[in-house]
Amino acid sequence: MKRTIASLLTLLLLPFMAGAQKKSYAFNENGISRQVLENYLDKAITMVYLLTPDKPEGNRPYPYHADDIRMVKNTGAKFIGRAIYRWGGESMLNKPAFWDTARAIIHELHAYDPDIIFQGCLFEIVTTDVNQVSVPAWVFQAYGLPVTSRNFNYNAMLNRQGKLVDHWRKGSSVPDITEQETQLWFYFLACSYINMGCEAFHLGQVELIGMNDPGRDAWEKITGKIRDYAKAHARRHWVLLDAHVPGGGMLKDGKSLLDFNSFPLRIKEIPEKPCKGKLQVNYLDGIYNKSKGGISPSGWPCEHLPYLVEFDNFGRSDKPNVADTTSHFVWGWDEISWLSLQPEAYRNSWLQYAHNWIKRTDPNGHLEMPGSRMITCPNTSQGSYRANTRSLACPIGYSQEETIKTLFH
Repeated sequence: MKRTIASLLTLLLLPFMAGAQKKSYAFNENGISRQVLENYLDKAITMVYLLTPDKPEGNRPYPYHADDIRMVKNTGAKFIGRAIYRWGGESMLNKPAFWDTARAIIHELHAYDPDIIFQGCLFEIVTTDVNQVSVPAWVFQAYGLPVTSRNFNYNAMLNRQGKLVDHWRKGSSVPDITEQETQLWFYFLACSYINMGCEAFHLGQVELIGMNDPGRDAWEKITGKIRDYAKAHARRHWVLLDAHVPGGGMLKDGKSLLDFNSFPLRIKEIPEKPCKGKLQVNYLDGIYNKSKGGISPSGWPCEHLPYLVEFDNFGRSDKPNVADTTSHFVWGWDEISWLSLQPEAYRNSWLQYAHNWIKRTDPNGHLEMPGSRMITCPNTSQGSYRANTRSLACPIGYSQEETIKTLFH
């Protein structure tokens, strides 16, 4: 009789026991399962500059590493997006502090939670500053090239027909992925970040970088070489690749070159409700219900690849605080700047709304929480939005931390 009662109790408690089981974050050189991947995407947060020194660009102050580390631990974040971030300023890589700071923070957080993934960025920008960075011998060797003593060559990374040259400003261009020098540069960055402990890479606006690569041949080559290096040197012998995909994916012969897709949120203004915004399928070029499937890099087929949507930063329009539903700007601001301008209660409720709307509208989608990102609107927070709970340790926090923690759990 006792065994029968115990068995009944076990059956009754099974649903609760299953819900209480820890989610898996395990993967290896053979790839990552869709469930484990989505477990990570469910706990993704953007943390720009988390791994960079206190003054990563010029004299921009960044004194909040300790509180950022505390917030990562408190929220239970598992995927730290854009953790090592650099927009131009390539000679920063010559400074030991750039690498030492990153290693120390990665080591501390991995000691706390070894499952955490840090994402590095391989962006759609290269500047003349890259001419100051030397090409290591191992980069030449990986490409079967003679080892020579030279620095990277900015001009050799540019499109030969002049496409997107000086696109950002004079001496600041979009590199062409079909140029070997660009591939050497991306390979150097990715492998160097892998050596520090990064296990993911955001490839930026791949259509811009792939301006001369309609068949994805060059992209297939560089992503393949990065994955080969990861199999030998990464912490768990696999890396996750994503990029902004305006066409819904990055496929080559039915196979995705990316582990997951990503895109901006594309927030639509509600003109009759000043400063308010919402999400909507088919608004502008939003990715909702449009993430392309195929065979994932890990080998599993899917109709729609999982994806992240994030609060993008891209500046301001010439009409701030004016609704224009034909523009990517939200009430005249980029997405993260728009969020930062809202009252605290609305910021928190909007995160809850967006999280729930995405889950209900397209289960393939996941909201990347805004932890830290640059803003371009008038502010007293040193040009950045920070989700940290406002305190003496972070007096410029916007206090979305506890909402993010709730949504993660």
